[in-house]
Amino acid sequence: MHSLWPARAGEFGTDTLVELYAYPESLDRPHVRVNFVSSVDGAVTFAGRAGGLSNEADQQLFAVLRALSQVVLVGAGTARVEGYRGVRLTPANAELRSRLGLAPHPPIAVVSGSAAIDPDSGLITDTATPTIVFTTADAPAARRDALTAAGADVVVTGKSWVDPALIVAELGERGLHRVLCEGGPRLFGDLVMAALVDEMCLTITPMLLAGPAGRIAHGLDEPAPLGLHLAGALHDNGTLLLRYVRSTH
Repeated sequence: MHSLWPARAGEFGTDTLVELYAYPESLDRPHVRVNFVSSVDGAVTFAGRAGGLSNEADQQLFAVLRALSQVVLVGAGTARVEGYRGVRLTPANAELRSRLGLAPHPPIAVVSGSAAIDPDSGLITDTATPTIVFTTADAPAARRDALTAAGADVVVTGKSWVDPALIVAELGERGLHRVLCEGGPRLFGDLVMAALVDEMCLTITPMLLAGPAGRIAHGLDEPAPLGLHLAGALHDNGTLLLRYVRSTH
């Protein structure tokens, strides 16, 4: 892997990724980092899954971003399609978290307005840290109760829809300031609409797909654009790993 911007001579590995993707120090509020992969022509999935677009470079960065985070935020649809379970760390990444003073495992925080999550799924049962479920007051009480009984930490963050501002506020109350959002497009779109995205990490894999795949973010309205500036650009065998940071807050 090489750095195109800022210019940096020679190849590097995981230790340099940790340095380049470190969260800001002394955070007093949640810093929302979003991570996506797409094809050159903008497809966000292949054969229905984002995992179909990923490659070795993307997976290396994916693991580092999770290791640096305090919570992994994801929409229920993406979690279901991609087969989410609790975060698993390599020994090296576990040691990294220890050095940074982070909890051994970041929890998954899944967003489902209807609480339509299988209580017996690995997302709820196969995890070292209880999964946080953000849902609504209108979600069937039986579903919420079943998830709680299965070990999930169920949090109501809105009446009829999950308010992203309430999600971020709740994470802040828990001291979970290093937020990593892994999609999907609707959740990302909601965060953009609410002007809550601080940082965008985008892997562009060297392939053209066309087909019916959607874009990385979508919503019902068109908000004022959030200005970004390029903070880093890495290259590995034709794959670009781009990091953008919000220009103003």
